[in-house]
Amino acid sequence: MRVAAVQHDIVWEDREANFSKLGPGIARAAAKGARLVVLPEMYSIGFSMNVDRISEPPDGPSTTFLVDQAATHQVWVCGSIPVKDPSSAELPYNRFVLAGPGGVAAVYDKIHPFTYGGEHEHYAAGTQRITVTVEGVRISPFVCYDLRFSDEFWALAPDTDCYLVVANWPAPRRAHWSALLVARAIENQAYVVGVNRVGTGGGLHYSGDTVVIDPLGAEIAGAPDSGEAVVYADIDPAAVEGARSRYGFLDDRR
Repeated sequence: MRVAAVQHDIVWEDREANFSKLGPGIARAAAKGARLVVLPEMYSIGFSMNVDRISEPPDGPSTTFLVDQAATHQVWVCGSIPVKDPSSAELPYNRFVLAGPGGVAAVYDKIHPFTYGGEHEHYAAGTQRITVTVEGVRISPFVCYDLRFSDEFWALAPDTDCYLVVANWPAPRRAHWSALLVARAIENQAYVVGVNRVGTGGGLHYSGDTVVIDPLGAEIAGAPDSGEAVVYADIDPAAVEGARSRYGFLDDRR
């Protein structure tokens, strides 16, 4: 399955501007054979704590955009959104939404709010990991700060071919981003697609470093610089099975 990872300069708290920017890029990715298009964390508004202003219902405009794009181009499209779900927590969730040609296929609520940035004061913590099969590829999504917690990834490893990590990861800690993505691929013998934003938002600078890592920890595709870009890579579950058969590391966990 071909994946397109969109390294996007998010216009701060302006959904319509972001929809206008992203729509043509999703169309081009689909035309180039991408079956799954991955957008960054908070792809439509940036990593904002102004939740009273920017949070949406589960069927709000940012979810609708993903659903419409998926239906129009007959592909899968995903990214995270600030969702206020009246059926659960009082605070909104930083919610990863996966839309397919038939509508919303899966959602995942970020388990680890970023306390250093005050996210825990404005967003509720999710409680459930998920794995979903997309065109034969078993995908487990995580959001930004989740990347630092290896046990979350380990728990899903036996049934995962590819981890998606969508992020707004600031430039001062870019070395951590790159190192942790490689570590998660190596220790779980799975692909890792890390999709980060670029530009400036909320007073922070983001350097991108969007990348796709294979099950042995090698970079197979990456953004060429810190500007906007789309990174393409082919994800093959057979490569995951081959790595795990040759090196039986997962079986040695205690």
